[in-house]
Amino acid sequence: MGVTSTLQPEALQKIGYGLYVVTSGHEGHVNGQIANALMQVCADPLAVAVCLNKQNLTHELVSRSRSFAASILSEEAPLPFIGRFGFRTGRDIDKFTGVDVFPGVTGAPVVRQHAIAYLEVEVDRDMDAWTHTIFVGRVVAAGILSDGHPMSYAYYHDVKRGVTPRSAPTYVVHHKEESTVSKYKCKVCGYIYDPSAGDPDSGVAPGTAFEDLPGDWVCPVCGADKSEFEKIDD
Repeated sequence: MGVTSTLQPEALQKIGYGLYVVTSGHEGHVNGQIANALMQVCADPLAVAVCLNKQNLTHELVSRSRSFAASILSEEAPLPFIGRFGFRTGRDIDKFTGVDVFPGVTGAPVVRQHAIAYLEVEVDRDMDAWTHTIFVGRVVAAGILSDGHPMSYAYYHDVKRGVTPRSAPTYVVHHKEESTVSKYKCKVCGYIYDPSAGDPDSGVAPGTAFEDLPGDWVCPVCGADKSEFEKIDD
């Protein structure tokens, strides 16, 4: 029996990904961002590729320095830490304040916190990919930082209940699903507060209505306060 040809963007979500902090530095400026599209492309020479949005500051620094580092996050990495690198811009804040890093051989700050391993890469070539650029390079340094399991993108979504930045290559528009529970969406990063699940990492028990959240509760992904949330279903 044949399969009818359709275009369902959700099918691409079945592709497996990891979660990484990609950093770079140039002429005294440093930055880092969350990336999920990183992969090994060759064994001899040892080489990897990463896909970054052209609008991101990290893309600009990689383009200029021709190098980057990638820290492989563990499953224990908390949402606020991921949100710092994934939903904040280095043009407004120093993302490395209070973060455990060490200087890499490429000049990029390597994130050690919540990471199990790292790679440093010298870019050899890049390819235009519409809104993104694919940077391909040779691994010039690598090491194990800690024990633990690498965080998969599926784990980030299904267990951590994280969301996808609009600048990510894997971002897709989700259609609203019917629900009998009023949910609230963060207008900054897209995180959805589901009362039936609560926010256990912040001490909010399942079944807590949005209106009953503590006054100092903030989005667990980007840190936005309650005023930045909007009701998304009746």
